[in-house]
Amino acid sequence: MRSMLTRSVTIAAATAATIATISTFPGHAAEPAAPNAVPIALHCPRLIDTDAGKLLGESTIVIDGKRIREVRSGHAKVEGAQDIELKDVTCLPGLIDSHTHLTDQTSPTAYNDQFRWNAADYAIRSTVYARRTLDAGFTTVRNVGDSDYNSVALRNAINAGVVPGPRIFTAGTAIGSTGGHADPTNGYRQDLAGDAGAKDGMINSPEDAWKAIREHYKNGADLIKIMPSGGVLDESSSVDNAQLTIAEIQAVVAAAHDYGFTVAAHAHGAEAIRRAVIGGVDSIEHGTFMNDDDMKLMKEHGTWYVPTIIAGKFVQEKAEIPGYYPAQVAAKARMVGPIIQATAGRAYKAGVKIAFGTDAAVYPHGQNAKEFQYMVEAGMPPMFTIQAATTHAAQLLKHDKDIGSIAAGKFADVIAVPGNPLDDISLMQKVGFVMKEGQVFKADGKEQTPLAQIDAPATTARGEELQGY
Repeated sequence: MRSMLTRSVTIAAATAATIATISTFPGHAAEPAAPNAVPIALHCPRLIDTDAGKLLGESTIVIDGKRIREVRSGHAKVEGAQDIELKDVTCLPGLIDSHTHLTDQTSPTAYNDQFRWNAADYAIRSTVYARRTLDAGFTTVRNVGDSDYNSVALRNAINAGVVPGPRIFTAGTAIGSTGGHADPTNGYRQDLAGDAGAKDGMINSPEDAWKAIREHYKNGADLIKIMPSGGVLDESSSVDNAQLTIAEIQAVVAAAHDYGFTVAAHAHGAEAIRRAVIGGVDSIEHGTFMNDDDMKLMKEHGTWYVPTIIAGKFVQEKAEIPGYYPAQVAAKARMVGPIIQATAGRAYKAGVKIAFGTDAAVYPHGQNAKEFQYMVEAGMPPMFTIQAATTHAAQLLKHDKDIGSIAAGKFADVIAVPGNPLDDISLMQKVGFVMKEGQVFKADGKEQTPLAQIDAPATTARGEELQGY
């Protein structure tokens, strides 16, 4: 195959001209393009229009600073622009993974590491996971659970240009009930377990819910993640039992929406899904044992579904390796793995709204795009799966005015894969070009590492520039 990228100027020159001041996104409007920034004309042999669901022919994307100025058909000459020529590829919007955990990653030693690693150990490793995610073509992620709010620090460092990575919307720590899937002390001996409360995300009443949401607002979260059902990887006995009441979920949602947060609900079991949808959550994550009544209810309420098929397949595989998981975790993994893909297929046929998400960290970061192939195997058309990772995911985030498609006014998030992924969806795993906000981070399959902007203005948790004392 011919080189994916030839240039009339070097990538370094093209990207240096577009580096602007600190981005205030997520949560705030973006900074305008830097004064005197030189436009870029990105020439694509093929372009997927995710808004229309169409494959277009040769197209030119004109970029001013961080945003797209216009999209022209053909190989257009743009006066005064620096040209980037892409060859033998299909261009797409930057991808969005709606379910990640960038501050952790699967390992056979993970259950012991938590007693030896400090928060800083996880935070430092997260910078590597963030880069792998960006290199895989995912320019935006929804991070739905961490420890110590370390993903807030990661988000802020990426926004400041200190480390490269995707645009992060983070839920901070997950919210659940004592002993439930969100309780980080499951499996600990009693003198270490303690009794985590609302400040730590453990709620046992509607009143606790309001305290937990306000703590998340205080600590810089962008959205909320709740655990109304059991899960696979905690050391409790059930993967699907209901663990929050409808009243508790309604209180979480009421408080979250007061603060402008959306609510994502981890839910494997059918009853937990029912409660979460009635309670008003914005999305159901995993949904393994979702039944027909749940699907009907989700359609009535407009609730999104984020399947995470790759996670189910990965844990099923690792459950057969002695010692990789504790025994009770392995048993739950064997239950979920064979079911989750078929559930996703049934949900698609039923017309449930689907956004792309993978549960990255349950499997190694950077392999996110395998989910496309699993979604196609479940019966979803290739174009639908790409829209699930672009326009649909942007709608779930409520940021579809800024991301999710290649169009005038949106962020210049563009990736490219060889060939035509609509003919072979596995090509989504071969991203060779990545641009985020007009800056090239990968070209010809190789990282383009910009200098850290260590002199960027100091920022608050949500990214806005700090004013004088």
